Amino acid sequence: MRIDEHLDELARLADTAGASVVGRAIQRVEAPTPNYFLGQGKVEELKTSLGPAGATLVMFDEALSPVQGSNLEKALGLRVMDRSEVILDIFATRARSHEAKMQVELAQLEYLLPRLTRMWTHLSRIRGGIGLRGPGETQLETDRRVIRRKISTLKRRLEDVAHHRANQRLGRRMLPAAALVGYTNAGKSSLLRALSGDEVFVEDRLFATLDPLTREVDVGDHYRFRLTDTVGFIRKLPHHLVASFRATLEEAREADLLLHVIDASHESWEEQVEVAETVLEDMSLEGKRVIHVFNKADLLDDPDAFLARVREHYPHAVLTSAESIGRSRIGVEGLRSVLRTSAQALRPVARINVPVADGRLLAELHRDGEVLSQRQENGVVVVVARVEARTLGRLRHAGIAVEIRG
Repeated sequence: MRIDEHLDELARLADTAGASVVGRAIQRVEAPTPNYFLGQGKVEELKTSLGPAGATLVMFDEALSPVQGSNLEKALGLRVMDRSEVILDIFATRARSHEAKMQVELAQLEYLLPRLTRMWTHLSRIRGGIGLRGPGETQLETDRRVIRRKISTLKRRLEDVAHHRANQRLGRRMLPAAALVGYTNAGKSSLLRALSGDEVFVEDRLFATLDPLTREVDVGDHYRFRLTDTVGFIRKLPHHLVASFRATLEEAREADLLLHVIDASHESWEEQVEVAETVLEDMSLEGKRVIHVFNKADLLDDPDAFLARVREHYPHAVLTSAESIGRSRIGVEGLRSVLRTSAQALRPVARINVPVADGRLLAELHRDGEVLSQRQENGVVVVVARVEARTLGRLRHAGIAVEIRG
């Protein structure tokens, strides 16, 4: 039942946030009521059950308007949080880097701004005097103005961070890059650990990874890939949260391809795929080349049959298992092989005849490619290097002799 699945996920969010679930309630309505979201009768029924259950907090799986949240708190006499606020609370505890903390703060302020009346109890007092717009300005109006100013400041700082990250990317060794994206808890961090062999934080909880983590991975035949683990997606992800994390997900935008990691063992993996694809569209990433990676194969009854079935829709799908449990003979070698093939296509080895006088081109090959050998021969510098395919096309168009090696 889809409703139970959604409430199960909300319970996992509650657990990640540090709360214990003591009960759940469901009401089927044609449309949410403007005052309480629920019907008046359901609100009364819920109120009578909260005391015996020992509840101190009520979580809603849907987004509540500021009016609905305020009315529910008054009617129930308890703190009320909607799904967006729970996710924001989790992000606040998971943020580690300065950039992630700024992004979370921005999302929290944008969520808070229309809800100031409910969430800040001191705002009804009047405070006039020097430094305010007028002697009759309320504390509420003052705080709104302060928050808007802080939102503008945070957006400006995050733009500066984005420019700094772009400059860092220019200085990196030119390797093909892939970003691990997908629904939260699909196993992205486990795959990064299995492929790189490095210690990567892994936890069986939602949003275990918030800050992007990049590792260089050996994919065989002297090819390497730069893999980046990104924040997981989730259904009903607050739009302003997606917007605030655009700086972090720039790694996905700059990547040569996306590895869409899917929990193959989850009974609703198709819905999770749709959610992730919607978020990628919101971030203008839908045009990227995508490899669908079905993870947690060790939990499938018949991995081969499953792979045959999903390849009807995703012809290039890969089945992986990052855990050495039970039938996890599949491992990650299939994914490593796909990455190796992609690296060969993205950075083919080529012999390039550079005119001796063209020092600028020689410097470009050393800067943007991976030079394997170099020698001077018959008035030209013969360079053998791994270079981006589009760069080789540009060189050919300019009349430079280029030979792709097998």
